[in-house]
Amino acid sequence: AASALGLALLLLTPALAGAALPTGAADPVAAAPDFSDTRLLRFPDINGDQVVFTYAGDLWTVSAQGGEARRLTAAPGYASQAKFSPDGKSIAFSGNYDGNNDLYVVDAAGGEPRRLTWHPSFDRVIDWQPDGQSIRFQSGRESNTGRDLQLFTVPAAGGLPVKMILPTAGLSSYSPDGKVIAFNRVTTETRTWKRYKGGWAQDIWTYDFAANRSQQITDWAGTDNFPMWQGDTIWYTSDRTGRLQVWAYDTKSKQHRQVTFHDEYDVKNPSLGPGAIVYENGGWLYVLDLKTEKSRKLTVSLHSDNVLTRPEIKVVADQITGSDAAPDAKRVAFAARGDIFTVPAEKGDVRNLTATPGVREMAPAWSPDGKQVAWLSDKSGEYEIWLAAADGTGE
Repeated sequence: AASALGLALLLLTPALAGAALPTGAADPVAAAPDFSDTRLLRFPDINGDQVVFTYAGDLWTVSAQGGEARRLTAAPGYASQAKFSPDGKSIAFSGNYDGNNDLYVVDAAGGEPRRLTWHPSFDRVIDWQPDGQSIRFQSGRESNTGRDLQLFTVPAAGGLPVKMILPTAGLSSYSPDGKVIAFNRVTTETRTWKRYKGGWAQDIWTYDFAANRSQQITDWAGTDNFPMWQGDTIWYTSDRTGRLQVWAYDTKSKQHRQVTFHDEYDVKNPSLGPGAIVYENGGWLYVLDLKTEKSRKLTVSLHSDNVLTRPEIKVVADQITGSDAAPDAKRVAFAARGDIFTVPAEKGDVRNLTATPGVREMAPAWSPDGKQVAWLSDKSGEYEIWLAAADGTGE
């Protein structure tokens, strides 16, 4: 009977932009996106008055003062981890144009991206090398476990990648003279862990290339990541006060101090540019001026065709999460992709009892007399028990 769910249902997906829906809103399409102050802006980088970021899988650029954003890429795949070259003329990024995540570089003004890596492993842009001639990236191409990832460099003009000396490394930033690098040895910043203090907690280390010597500079039991070195300061994010905030480490005095004080959301994916750090917080972008140590929110106006939010036909037969057979065994109730269906054991129609794409329903149960189906729904914001006629009639 489950194969009958191969029949498609019309699914409306929530809008990506604009204000949050009210709790328990049943129709996500009813909330019009606020194009004047778009949220869900991710993986930003800054260079002078230019900011690049990812929205809905594409790269966009906007003034560092905010304003109207301009789309830079429009491929069906996902583009992220964009980084400006030191001169601001090129942007390196991770993209899956050809079905695998590889490195690409594109003119900051737009154009056709050029592919730089071809290995089947996942390649992730970290940053440009200080000379602006090559790009530093992280890859598992030589990993035995898929977790001990290494850093490589590849020429921006094209060529073979070269492995760096560090045995395991990811997020990283060079000292002003390029002789020392600050880095995270492990990579867990993309995991959805809150206040994690286990063995995979990230610390920041430095490595002196000439002396062949590494040194640990943070020892907090939780997360210290995204090192960003400018002048005598290594800026980084830490959750030692409960949320990820920007902190500063003075390489001369060896002192740590907190710089940002957001009271609701973590500071996510910060990126260093000349004199400034851009980062995510609550779906918005903020620019931290390193001289004044003051942050300001960017108001970004973004007009997209939002292909991912358009209604589309979805086959949900492989997304079943619960089921219950009718007392006479002639039909089965299924929970699949957040809706409740009843399906005939042999012949008949597939009935969607809920058809609420903005609500999650699960755990269907048939009444003993076979006339009703009960399930759990979070329509109000909390899970509650709902009932409907098994034949799909009525409310």
